[in-house]
Amino acid sequence: MNKPLFMHIVDRLSNEVQYFRDKKDGLGRNSLSPLKKCTVAIRVLAYGYAADAVEEYLRLGETTTRLCVENFVEGIIYLFADEYLRRPTPVDLQRLLHIGEYRGFPGMIGSIDCMHWEWKNCPTAWKGQYSRGSGKPTIVLEAVASYDLWIWHAFFGPPGTLNDINVLDRSLVFHDIIKGQAPQVTFSVNGREYRMAYYLTDGIYPKWANFIQSIPIPLGPKAVLFAQHQEAVRKDVERAFRVLQARFAIVKNPALFWDKVKIGKIMRACVILHNMIVEDERDGYTQFDISEFQQGEDTRTSHVDLTYSTDIPTNIVNMMGARTRICDRQMHQQLKDDLVEHI
Repeated sequence: MNKPLFMHIVDRLSNEVQYFRDKKDGLGRNSLSPLKKCTVAIRVLAYGYAADAVEEYLRLGETTTRLCVENFVEGIIYLFADEYLRRPTPVDLQRLLHIGEYRGFPGMIGSIDCMHWEWKNCPTAWKGQYSRGSGKPTIVLEAVASYDLWIWHAFFGPPGTLNDINVLDRSLVFHDIIKGQAPQVTFSVNGREYRMAYYLTDGIYPKWANFIQSIPIPLGPKAVLFAQHQEAVRKDVERAFRVLQARFAIVKNPALFWDKVKIGKIMRACVILHNMIVEDERDGYTQFDISEFQQGEDTRTSHVDLTYSTDIPTNIVNMMGARTRICDRQMHQQLKDDLVEHI
């Protein structure tokens, strides 16, 4: 990350988190500075060092290093989670819809997939629950990423034996829709109007109205073209996983912590820091000119209804109705057919 962003994080932590404030020991000497504590934590997260590997460079013992990392990730979650792990606001949705339509998929707001993080020190009694395939225990991260690699949804914690469908059953990715708290979206595909945004997925996900998969064995030029476009755009979430692992080697390497709660906090903190870096560097690598969207030019069919009220009573009837609309296989097939014609 850039130095100004890192110094902003250090400043917020030193002012608002007790552990990172300047202190004096029993002899009146200054203790470790906030800058040193944050540097230790960032080095452990970015390079995947063991706790005793920074002793020569920063003169900190193993126990102190571990404390710095634990308090750093808790401070990051406490200070920045509301902003950098938020649901898309109506303004965010409008931008995502415009970009999705520009790329050939009206109504698309991101891609969803799962990633496995190996857990080296998984308790022996739990290894059967967390091991699959390779025999190494892993923990699953489900994420939704957009074109600029911003991670809008992160659900971490399911054991590695679960596949993407089982993880989806546990996640809260559609929680705001089921609760009636999601903004209303309208878009047109092939002359037909739809009112529910969707994600691009791989073939394992169910055929729901919110998911659009590729065509595994395309027959004919239309199907081949659609499969090429869908698979190219769906790579956003795969790129987000690889960039997250490249920036924070602790997520790429096997997790060395014993406590699953601490591992979950590390993952959440890394996702937050990743989104902070994306926001800081977005103007430097985005491939789309979003100025026309920000100026309010209304030339596309995808819109967010700003007058839509989300004060819908949360009762079992409304929730079941929303879930039925999400799981509508007929709507999924109709949308997919229209997208094939649109592409």
